[in-house]
Amino acid sequence: MNRLIGVSTWLLVISAAALLVIAGCGGAKPKPGEVFPCVADGKLDKTIAPEASLEDFSCVYKTWKGSETLHFNVAVKNISSTDQRFRVNIFLDNGKGVGGLIPRKTKKGLVKPGQIAKFTYPVKGMDKNPKGVILIIKTMAK
Repeated sequence: MNRLIGVSTWLLVISAAALLVIAGCGGAKPKPGEVFPCVADGKLDKTIAPEASLEDFSCVYKTWKGSETLHFNVAVKNISSTDQRFRVNIFLDNGKGVGGLIPRKTKKGLVKPGQIAKFTYPVKGMDKNPKGVILIIKTMAK
């Protein structure tokens, strides 16, 4: 009987410790509209074209298609001597990915030398912070 109580007590202690670890690792989700770093520096793998300079890479939760969704804020500066168009790809540790072109349309022209262009990329169905991110910024052929 005493052995059964001892085993039950240890199971209870281990379960409680496991729940505390899980709750602590989840971290507090930022409030909607609050800008925050997407991941720690060691968890961000960047490949950026020599013609580009990453000026901003942050995250924010905003309402998109009826639910609070993670959005990536990306700002790229053209540090070359010619007009540029950039392709941005963002890959998450869970297999999701987003991306597009900056500028999206070329009707108003490309990104001029020294100019900063921005875009915000929503990630459908992403309601928690990523653990790792791969960011790739390339130039497009003219």
